[in-house]
Amino acid sequence: MDEDLVEEIEYLIELLTKSGFFSTDEIVEILEDQFIEEEIDFSSYNISLPDSSNENFSRLENAFAKLADEDIIAIHNCGFDIEEGVADAFELNVHLINNKHHCEGFCFYTFEDVEESVWDAKLKITFGDFENDEDKALKIGRTVAGTLKEEGFTIDWDETVNNQIEINPFKWDKSYDDEKEYEIEGAYETFTRDKVL
Repeated sequence: MDEDLVEEIEYLIELLTKSGFFSTDEIVEILEDQFIEEEIDFSSYNISLPDSSNENFSRLENAFAKLADEDIIAIHNCGFDIEEGVADAFELNVHLINNKHHCEGFCFYTFEDVEESVWDAKLKITFGDFENDEDKALKIGRTVAGTLKEEGFTIDWDETVNNQIEINPFKWDKSYDDEKEYEIEGAYETFTRDKVL
C-alpha cells in the first residue's frame, strides 16, 4: 500500500473516531465505502474510540435544545457541506409541517465544520429561515448567537446573514453515545419533545 494511501486512511480514521458520531462498526463501513476500489480488509484494523470529556459538546447540545424552545431547528452533523445541510434542514421542515409543527428557521453545522473543529478548535454554525427573508434570517442568527453566548461560548460573527457564526475557540470533545440520535432524526426528536400539538 503506498504511503499517500496509508496517510489518507489514518487521517480519516482519526477524524471519524474523534468526531464522536460513529461506532467502530460504522467507521469500518465508511472506510470500506470510501476505499472500495482498494480492496482493503478494514476489519483487521484496530479502531478504538477516544474517551473524550464531552464538556464543550454538552454545552453545545444544551444551546441546540434551547433553540427548539425558540422554534428554531438546530441540527448536529447536518450533511457533509453547507449545500447538503441546507437541503436537510428544508427536508426536516417539511416533515415538521406535515406533523403540524411550526418552526421559524434553522441552524446547523456540517461534517466539514466538525473536521475544522477537530483540527483547528473552532466551529462554524450556519443559520437561516425558510422563506428567504433577510430580516427573519438575521433575527434567527441573533437568537442562535445569543443562545450560544448564554452557554459561555465566545462568538465571532459580523451580524450579517452572509457569514456563519463561529464559536472560537471550540475544542471538539464529543464522545460516542449509542443511546442518542443526531443529524435530522435527532433534531426532529429534540424539536418535538416538549411541544403540545
